[in-house]
Amino acid sequence: MKQVLCYGSEAIEYNLQFTDRKTLGIVVHSNRVVDVKAPIGSSMIDIESKVKKKAVWILKQKDYFLSFEPRLTERQYVSGETHLYLGRQYQLKIIKSTIDSVKYTGRFIEIYTSGNIKVEKLINAWYREKAEIWFYKLAEPLIERFKRYNVCPESVNINNMKYRWGSCSIKGRILLNQELIKAPKACIQYVIIHELCHLVHRDHTKAFFDLQSREMPDWEKWKHKLEQFLA
Repeated sequence: MKQVLCYGSEAIEYNLQFTDRKTLGIVVHSNRVVDVKAPIGSSMIDIESKVKKKAVWILKQKDYFLSFEPRLTERQYVSGETHLYLGRQYQLKIIKSTIDSVKYTGRFIEIYTSGNIKVEKLINAWYREKAEIWFYKLAEPLIERFKRYNVCPESVNINNMKYRWGSCSIKGRILLNQELIKAPKACIQYVIIHELCHLVHRDHTKAFFDLQSREMPDWEKWKHKLEQFLA
C-alpha cells in the first residue's frame, strides 16, 4: 500500500505492509525505495508518527544511495574532446589507420581507426581492458585484508551499471561499474572496500560504517570526490 509523508519540503513515499510482527520496521533499499512493515492492527496515526520520527534518517539513506548512481557528462568522440582515465583528463586524438586500436601516451588517448568500428566502441573496449587490469590489481590486497573477518568474495566482475558504482550479491559476488576506471584510484578502492564490508554486514548499520571507517578512515573524502568527479 503506497503512502506519502510530507516532511518539510520533502515528500517521502513508502510502501506500507502489515505483517505478523511486534514492532514497526523501516528499510531503505539501494534503489531508494522505502518499505515500512507494521504490526497487524497498527493505527495509521501511530505508523505515520513513527515514520516521521525516522524521516531524517530515511532522507539521509536515500541521499546516500543516490550518491552511488553515476551521473556522467556526455562526451563527444572527436579529436580535442577530453575523456577521463584514473582521475585525469586526456584529449582524444583520432588518427586514420588500417588497424583499429587505442594507445595511451600519457598525454593523449590516441584512437587509430579504419572507420569500420565507431570510435566510441573502440575507447569503451579500451576502458574495459584497463578496468580489468586496475580493478583486480586494487582489489587483490583489499580482499586479502578482509580475510581477517573470515570473508572472501566468490568473484569480482565488471559490468556497465546505470544506477550503481558497485554491488554485492547475497552469494558474495561483487560487481564493479566499468565507469569507475575514469575515477581516481582511491575512489575505486573506496567502492571495493564498501562492497567488501557488505560481506561482513549486509545492511548499512552502525557496525557497517564502523568497519568501513576502520578499513578506510578517509572514505567520506573519496565518496565525495567520486560524487563530484563523475557528476
